[in-house]
Amino acid sequence: MKQRVEIVKRILDSNEQLARQNREKLDAHKVFCINLMASPGAGKTSFILQTINRLPKHICLGVIEGDTAPVTIDSDKIMQAGMPVMQINTGGECHLDANMVGLALEELDLRVLDLLLIENVGNLICPAAFALGNHANVLIASIPEGDDKPYKYPNIYRNLDVLIINKTDLLPYIEFRMDYFQQGVEMLNPGLLTFPVSSKTGEGFEGWINWVEEKVHQIRR
Repeated sequence: MKQRVEIVKRILDSNEQLARQNREKLDAHKVFCINLMASPGAGKTSFILQTINRLPKHICLGVIEGDTAPVTIDSDKIMQAGMPVMQINTGGECHLDANMVGLALEELDLRVLDLLLIENVGNLICPAAFALGNHANVLIASIPEGDDKPYKYPNIYRNLDVLIINKTDLLPYIEFRMDYFQQGVEMLNPGLLTFPVSSKTGEGFEGWINWVEEKVHQIRR
């Protein structure tokens, strides 16, 4: 058991070093980078597409798409929206790591980007443990997943900068105790900035877009 712990520690330490290199590269190009995490089906890609549609035209956005299998369904949608996208096939791994992201950064022209979204692998456990070099961690939780996720997967909620509650258009049809959900979040991450949105209708996106605009403006000063 001790040997296993030491190996895991070396892996995480190496990942942290690569993550710092990624951050330095992003900072040098003044690109604000967001790590988007969620469970499968929470609506990460539809959220990105709605974000693309509502961002001011002067903000140039790029996307890194993480998938466990070599399928291009999500990246094709983003490419069709006119955004540069790099797909990472993790080969079955349940998360992206700093090395994978670093390789993708080498393929993107960071000189023309203001904002980079990393769509992490759909998982509420592994992505929380691996730094990527991004500036902000954002979790997309969706109404159909249920209101107990903060209680079942606490680690991913602890290190968030923003929480998105997606698919609010389904609230009239699904039993979801918003107060219970938010109470669980508050215990783990007091005062966490939260945006309830619908990626289908666009409702609630104004606050999210304003936050993104401000962050992009800050890094480009």
